Amino acid sequence: MKEYSITVVKTNNPNILKFETNHLLVQRKNYEYKNIDEAKNSPLAQQLFYLPFIKTVYISADFIGLERYDIVKWEDVKDEVAQQLVEYLNAGEAIVLEEDLDKPIPVTVYAEVTPNPSTMKFVASKKIVGSAFEFKNIDEARDSKLATALFQFPFVKQVFIDENYVSVSKYEVAEWEDINIELREVIRNFIADGKEIVADNAKSIGTEAQVSETVSAESKMTLDETSQEIVDILEEYVRPAVASDGGNIMFKSYDKDSKTVNVILQGACSGCPSSTYTLKNGIETMLKNMMGDKVNEVVALNG
Repeated sequence: MKEYSITVVKTNNPNILKFETNHLLVQRKNYEYKNIDEAKNSPLAQQLFYLPFIKTVYISADFIGLERYDIVKWEDVKDEVAQQLVEYLNAGEAIVLEEDLDKPIPVTVYAEVTPNPSTMKFVASKKIVGSAFEFKNIDEARDSKLATALFQFPFVKQVFIDENYVSVSKYEVAEWEDINIELREVIRNFIADGKEIVADNAKSIGTEAQVSETVSAESKMTLDETSQEIVDILEEYVRPAVASDGGNIMFKSYDKDSKTVNVILQGACSGCPSSTYTLKNGIETMLKNMMGDKVNEVVALNG
């Protein structure tokens, strides 16, 4: 069974908050409800309208957006709302009763080169998972039918899945121009058929150190102030850039005596010939500039 967690995210509109989830909520489209009558196909939205300060409910693939009336401030109620959402989702209650589930899901997939010549990024036009997963062989892929299908090809070395893309690393025996189209079609058809990308019980490789405003059934990881500052910088400035190249970066540890930051590189970044340059001239320089003498060196381990 899925275990949901909620991260509260502010928007440009002070009346609207996003409650982001670590699992996908709906597949077909986004939903907007202005009142309880409009929410006939959404038991979750109906439940939310029992809160007298809820004006509008938005349900998307990976978040629930709520607009409030002015009778309350979000600061006074957001934690309670987040906890109620976690309890509702973890109870397995229905979110939206979607129609036409037998019809193919409209989706496009395109291939995108990465700095790692051994890895290609296949980007989907919709979100496919709520967090990142890495599979280094077919045994590790037992919780992902898509990864298992990709490992049927003898030239597939590793599979990395995150949000709206799949990064595939290959052995040298094959050239991308010979296998690109076939891999893209396998991934596109898999998504279009609405098949489960990753099983509910699969373990993600998301940053376990990310703790800000996250409501979870698990205890939050305790970090010292410097480590949390590093995590925040990696999440805000580094991870989006790394993800655009089909990879992932995860904070591992910080040694205050040597002032060394240890990170893990995954996906396209793992084993990439340019990753050392990126690490030293990008991430290390950024952390030194933003944190002063707290950081002396950044060391990366391949995931």
